[in-house]
Order: sequence, then C-alpha cells, then structure tokens
Amino acid sequence: MTYSRPKGTADIWGKDIAAWRRVEDAIRALCRAFCIDEIRTPMYEYEELFRRGIGETTDVVQKEMFTFTDAGGRDYALRPEGTAGVVRAFIENGMSSLSMPQKLYYIMPVFRAEKPQKGRYRQHHQFGIEYIGAYNPECDAEVISVARELLFKLGIEDVELHINSIGWPECRAKYNNAFKTFLGKNIDKLCPTCRERFEKNPLRVLDCKNESCKALMAGAPTSVDTLDKECRAHFMGVLAALEALGIDYIVDPFLVRGLDYYTRTVFEFKSTSLGAQDTVCGGGRYDGLIAECGGQDTASVGFGMGIERLLLIMEEKGLIKAQTDETGPVFIGYIGYSGKNAGARLALELRRVGIPCEYDIMERGVKAQMKRADKLNAAYSIIIGDDEVETGRVKIKDMRTGEAVEKGIDDVITYFKENN
Repeated sequence: MTYSRPKGTADIWGKDIAAWRRVEDAIRALCRAFCIDEIRTPMYEYEELFRRGIGETTDVVQKEMFTFTDAGGRDYALRPEGTAGVVRAFIENGMSSLSMPQKLYYIMPVFRAEKPQKGRYRQHHQFGIEYIGAYNPECDAEVISVARELLFKLGIEDVELHINSIGWPECRAKYNNAFKTFLGKNIDKLCPTCRERFEKNPLRVLDCKNESCKALMAGAPTSVDTLDKECRAHFMGVLAALEALGIDYIVDPFLVRGLDYYTRTVFEFKSTSLGAQDTVCGGGRYDGLIAECGGQDTASVGFGMGIERLLLIMEEKGLIKAQTDETGPVFIGYIGYSGKNAGARLALELRRVGIPCEYDIMERGVKAQMKRADKLNAAYSIIIGDDEVETGRVKIKDMRTGEAVEKGIDDVITYFKENN
C-alpha cells in the first residue's frame, strides 16, 4: 500500500530547504537586532482557548479549526494562529512580573481546515511577534517596522502598508451598529455568504472578495467615524510615529482584520504579486485579550506573517535562486584501506570546526566518487590514498576553477578557515 500526503500539506526538502533557511535565518537575525526573544508553544491547546480568544463568530473558530477529543474527554484544537497560545504562556508562566514590554517571536506551523489556496495550506507556517505591556503608539510603529524591515531584507519592497483603527470595544460596537444599518438597507445586493455574515458578524462583509459586495462598500460608514477622542489620538500618534521612522502607509478605512480580539490599530502589508489573496502580513493591537484569557489588563500588539507567501513572492521576483546560491561542501574521496580511514578522520575534523564536508561512505570507485562530488556541487575535493597517507600531504582541488594546491594534512583545516 502506498500513501500520499494529506490535502493542503507540503513536503519541504531539497533545494526548497535552502530558501526556507534563508528566510528563517533572516527572521532570527532581525529579531536579535530588535532584542525580541523566541518563544515556542505547544502545537495544540485546549479548544476553549481559541474560542474565547479568537471569537466564536469568526470563520477560524466556526469553520477552520482542526479539533479532537482525547480518551479523557478533553477537547483540543491544533493551533490555527499563534497569538492565543503566546497569551496563555504569558499568563501561565507569570511573565507579567518581568520588565515590560515583553517582546516575543515565533516561527511555527499553524493549521486551518480551509480550502487550500495560493501560498496558504491547511498546515502552513507563520512568523509572528508579540509586544506585550506597552500602550503607547510608538510600540505599534516598532512592531510594524519589524515586518517592513524583514520584507525589505528579503528583497520584497513593492508592498504597501494598509492601516486603520477600530478603536475600543465601545467604538467597535458603535461602528458595528452603523455598518449593520447600512447593510440592512442593501442586503438584497449582498452575496449569499455575506447575507449569512450579516446576522453573525457583519464586519466580516468587509473581507468579501465578491465584486458586487466590494462595490457596495464604497458608500459604507468607516470605523474612524466612530472613534472616541482617546482612540483617535492614539491612531494619530501611530501615524506620526510611522512618519518619524520613514515608513509610508495608506489609511484604509475598511480594514478590520478577521479575528475578534483586535482593538485600535489594525494593519496589513499587501503585495502586488499574490493576486486577490494579497495580504502577506497582518496584525494589530489586542489590549483586551490577556484579560479575556484570565490575566490582568495588559496592552499587546503583534502580527503574523505567512512564510509560504513570502517564498511565493520571492520566487516570482527571482529572489530565490539569487539568495540560495551557497558555497558547496568539501568532498573527500579515498583510494584503499589506509586512505579510507585517513579520509574519514579528516572529514570528521572538518565537520567539528563547522566546515561542510561530504565523505564517501558507499565504497565507490574514484571516478564514481568524483561524479558524486559534482552532483553535490562540491566547492573543493580531496582524494586520499596510500601516497597521501605516507607523505602526509594532499592536493586540494578547487572544483570551480580546476586549480589545485598541495597542503599538509594537518594544515587542511587552517586552509579552509582562511579561504571560507
């Protein structure tokens, strides 16, 4: 019997891994520069955490979670996003007693039982950050700057920052009522999905990709219209902080995001390379979530970014090949028993000091060994036989130029340290 991978999943291997490593290395280096610490949370949590945190009426909770019940009758869900688990960890591990803000990042697989789409799988991967413990607008701007710096670092510069404010829950309730009144007058013009959303969560209509619904939104009220004085001042402060950082933005009055926990600032980075599903990063402020999940009232802001979508954009821009060209390994072949043992020892010594090295363990002939070196795109090759063992000297061949230098076996490591 043969098996295939589940629908909406992918095997990541071979040349693709190099591209993934480049992105992950860039993420880790950037987070070090911003003094953001890594956090790793369980792949599954109690289902109630996501229902309470994300919102009962969201598409994620209603349609997209992978849930299961264990032998003890406990209900769990594979995480559909990263923020709720980080919030649970913040509360459970007593991080509120630490210096604020707590700046955390994660690289994790997330799971959504939805129709697979371009750059979005049922198991896909997210990079996200959470800044916990600061209400000021400059915190929002710094979080946004992390996302932009990563995109620029990867060569993705033709993105637009869309930003809005939905205010406190009281502001959102006023907007929800005003928007629902508007929709009620035009309900016959909505698509079937949006008519259903009208009853459960009318703001989700703003996410509809149907052209008739999108056209209808041109006359709809905006969230900015219902902001109170404090929320409006906060939003103006965020925009001023972005301008101080030299970050361009577009105020998008209909941007609300798809999760219920957002308050005040919401934002997305949109790419021109992804078609209708153009959001490569989305986030915002969620000041009420920690209290909702059992902690103290604590300010929080963050974002999530799909790694598969990043890679799609990079591929379409021709950035993958340019960023995955790496110096190949040192290939060590051998002739005879003594050469075999000496080659094995030299390979281990090179590996110990971090020099990538491949040693033939298949007992091939010399010609077949060199074919293997070519397939590995080896940068250098060394063949060790009885003569090399006896003299203690080897030839190091540059596979790219064909030139060779002779060195003592004991000097090989020094040579590669100096030339790599």
